[in-house]
Amino acid sequence: MNQIRIPATYMRGGTSKGVFFRLDDLPEAARVPGKARDRLLLRVIGSPDPYQKQIDGMGGATSSTSKAVILSKSASPEHDVDYLFGQVAIDAPFVDWSGNCGNLSAAVGPFAIASGLVDPARLPDDGVAEVRIWQANIGKTIIGRVAMVDGRVQETGDFELDGVTFPAAEVPVAFVDPADGEGSIFPTGNRVDDLEVPGIGVLPATMINAGIPTIFVNAADLGYSGTELQEAINGDAEALERFETLRAHGALKMGLIRELGEAAGRQHTPKVAFVASPAGYTASSGKAVAAEEIDLLVRALSMGKLHHAMMGTAAVAIASAAAIEGTLVNLAAGGGQRSAVTFGHPSGTLRVGAEASRVHGRWVIDQAIMSRSARVLMEGWVRVPADSF
Repeated sequence: MNQIRIPATYMRGGTSKGVFFRLDDLPEAARVPGKARDRLLLRVIGSPDPYQKQIDGMGGATSSTSKAVILSKSASPEHDVDYLFGQVAIDAPFVDWSGNCGNLSAAVGPFAIASGLVDPARLPDDGVAEVRIWQANIGKTIIGRVAMVDGRVQETGDFELDGVTFPAAEVPVAFVDPADGEGSIFPTGNRVDDLEVPGIGVLPATMINAGIPTIFVNAADLGYSGTELQEAINGDAEALERFETLRAHGALKMGLIRELGEAAGRQHTPKVAFVASPAGYTASSGKAVAAEEIDLLVRALSMGKLHHAMMGTAAVAIASAAAIEGTLVNLAAGGGQRSAVTFGHPSGTLRVGAEASRVHGRWVIDQAIMSRSARVLMEGWVRVPADSF
């Protein structure tokens, strides 16, 4: 059979890249959730690939670059666009729809404006457009603030983001009440739990549902300093296996899965991160990060590997946990009341903020904010064999 071509845009958002589609541009069978949509996205990205290179697709063979986004004009008058995110597995035949991508959230506003999904009456010729995004995976609102010049999205600028080589225009992103769906911020009801993990022991853990379900543990409890770069973790098969065991047991305790075997089919969530008090280190770019520049150290794993910087949704979880006294994140940052923290990650530093409050005895994150940037890398069509979905 011949190949078919589908309108698509390849975009960077924050420290991630993905293939963006308008829902109406997808083949009819893929406009609804199901096997046809998953198979199409797998073929576009180049998965499953036993070589783990995604040579025959648009993916970049990392969790940061194996992503797809589907956007449509929102039916809700309170939102401009509906945003659906798919994390495409690299060496397995599945797409994980269980969570959001915080980094690519920064690219949703620019893409929606450029694609005509936002009412032109709401867009200034010059200034900042506020794009109201419905995040369909978790059922939450995101507000993207996009710079406009002469009626078009301004992509270039001088905002620098560690983990991204070149500067670009800043895109502030606000995550409103970021707990997934109707879930509690702390699924267990506790800010710190004892998590029993075979092969590791009993670990203090903060398990939080904000931005994305995340399990935070202390770096020292795992024998780490918190200054590790990718090669220290990703080159250690035994360490990765321990982290996956930890993730599975945390997912079970958080109520995300019913039995441990389900964790393998839910790679995108929860995330695992380890934290430590400030210390100086050299980032992967060679940049020196001084202990005085940061409030704490955080390293996080995504899709079974240590992330090269920090996932946007995990940054929301960090901001949220830091804002609540007594969590491991808050304690690593020195404790006390905090509305913002600057943390060190493998590529450098990032400042994030969140406002927490108690409502009827439960913790609520009113809003978490971070700045990213976004840029169109290529636009046109992707091609896939017509019999691939």
